[in-house]
Amino acid sequence: MLRFFAVFLITAFISWMLFRVKFSPTLFLSHFSTSSRTVPAIIMASPRTVNKTIYSVEQPEGKGARVRRSIGGRQLATLDPFLLLDHFKVKPPAGFPDHPHRGFETVTYMLDGSFTHEDFKRHKGTIHAGDLQWMTAGRGVLHCEMPGPEGGEGLQLWVNLAKKNKMVDAAYQELLKKDIPVVKKDGVTAVVIAGECLGVHAAVRTLTPTLYLDITLDPGSHLTQPVPTGWNVFGYVWSGKAMFGPLEKQTEGPEHNTVTFDKEGDSVRMENISGSPARIILIGGQPLNEPIARHGPFVMNTQEEINQAFHDYSEGVNGFEHAGEWKSDHVRKLEKKMFK
Repeated sequence: MLRFFAVFLITAFISWMLFRVKFSPTLFLSHFSTSSRTVPAIIMASPRTVNKTIYSVEQPEGKGARVRRSIGGRQLATLDPFLLLDHFKVKPPAGFPDHPHRGFETVTYMLDGSFTHEDFKRHKGTIHAGDLQWMTAGRGVLHCEMPGPEGGEGLQLWVNLAKKNKMVDAAYQELLKKDIPVVKKDGVTAVVIAGECLGVHAAVRTLTPTLYLDITLDPGSHLTQPVPTGWNVFGYVWSGKAMFGPLEKQTEGPEHNTVTFDKEGDSVRMENISGSPARIILIGGQPLNEPIARHGPFVMNTQEEINQAFHDYSEGVNGFEHAGEWKSDHVRKLEKKMFK
């Protein structure tokens, strides 16, 4: 009888602890011993400390384009596996006419307006506010990206590919706003572009393991987002401001600032203590830890591979077949006007 009563008490205690963990965003349960005498251990989440904040200055990029460069500038050249993050605003006639890529992925996420994409394999489409294009350049893409009549504002992220994936066939994943998962909880709204947030998984598949979230924090709300050990992670504050890091060591991230974090810790904590919403783009990825050789639109591992990329592009081979014969509709229209 006493043994039965003891087992009942232990079972009730474990159930109570599981209930607490399930409904607490900062508590995680360690594994249980098979011994009935073992008390379950509770481990607090360990948010990463802010390493630095960098203001992304808006600068001209060609005629009619304005860019805030988060990654890829002098203060933060790369953050493995990320090569570049641009917050762009482009109005016609500016844009990005016919140009090649090899060896990485471009991720275009529209915030406002529209952008039309066309490539040398006759793939063409337009993405609008809230839509996403995840393009794997792989062994070769020649394409054109131009804003719609109303202009376009968005983010373009360059994700490096591992050596084993640099020469895969080019591919696209294009998702409309309605097809990208969104989760809302306790004043937090997260658009789950890649990875997972609050139990919701993204629809995108990534060759380089990546987390990409568009997070809106209502005033007074906070989020602790798990991040795998060893990954690099950063936040770009698109609008408003937020506090980042553990409660005892918070750092303010103002609008248009890039926030980087130390690698120690298993999560990123952000909190909005202001009186207006804050919108944060949180991006993380598994480092490739490979050498980077980079020249213009090509990103490889060695200078010899860069030279080969230029050769293949100029000769129209090894992924660039028929590139020399192709011109986008945009370029053709320009030429037609010039020769009238």
